[in-house]
Amino acid sequence: MKGYEPGTYGQRWAELYDDVYKPDDSIVELLSRHAGDPPRALELAIGSGRIAIPLAERGVEVSGIDASPEMVEKMRAKPGGEAISVTMGDFGDVAVEGEYPLIYLAFNTLFALLSQERQVECFQNVADRLERGGRFIIDCFVPDVKRYDSHNTRTAVSEIISVDEHTLEMSVYDPVDQTIDSHLVRRTESGESIVLPVAIRFAWPAELDLMARLAGLELEDRFGWYDLRPFNERSTSHMSIYRKPD
Repeated sequence: MKGYEPGTYGQRWAELYDDVYKPDDSIVELLSRHAGDPPRALELAIGSGRIAIPLAERGVEVSGIDASPEMVEKMRAKPGGEAISVTMGDFGDVAVEGEYPLIYLAFNTLFALLSQERQVECFQNVADRLERGGRFIIDCFVPDVKRYDSHNTRTAVSEIISVDEHTLEMSVYDPVDQTIDSHLVRRTESGESIVLPVAIRFAWPAELDLMARLAGLELEDRFGWYDLRPFNERSTSHMSIYRKPD
C-alpha cells in the first residue's frame, strides 16, 4: 500500500484500537506460564498495552517494541502503563539488548511485515534474543482465500455493532505476494465515518514453521487459541509456540 509505513497502523487506529480489540484473559494466562523464573517477556508491537499491562500485573517484567508513538501514548495513559519499558522502532528488527525467556507477537501482527523476507528476518532476530529454552509465541489467522471474488477483491460488511455502528471492508488480494490491502470504513455511533487502512502479507502455518526452522527454532505446540482449544482443519486461527533448543 503506497505510503504505508511501520507507524501508519498506529497513527490511524490509536483512538479506536481499545474499543475494537478487547483484552482476552486466556492470552495473559498462557503467556504468564511461559515467562520463565524470574518472569520476563518482550512484546513485539506492544501498542496500547492491552496485553502488556495485565501481564505486568501478574508479576511479569514486560518490555516492548513499537513504531507508533500514538499507540504507546495510549498505554502510558493507563494505570501501570508508565512503568513498562518501550523501545521505539520496527518490531521486526527486535532491536533490544539482552535475552528473554519469552517473546510474543499477538493479533496477526507478524503479517504487518509486508514481505516473506522481512518475516524470515523477524524470526531470526527473535531467535537471537531468546534464551536457550526460551519461547516465541504468536497468533495468526489461517488464510481463507475463498473470501475473495474472481477479481481478487472483497467488499462486505465485516461488523455490525448496532443500528448506527458498523464497519465496511474493501480489500484487494494479491495471490502472488500473498498480500492484502484493505480499507475499513467504520461508521461510529455519532455518525462519523473513519477510514482505517490495513496492509498485510499473510503466511500459512506450514510456512511459519519453515521460517522458525530456518531461525533454529522448533514448533513445540499449536492450538486453535490461547485457551488451548485444539487446532484442526476447521480452525480459523492458531496460537503457535516455538522453542529455542537448550
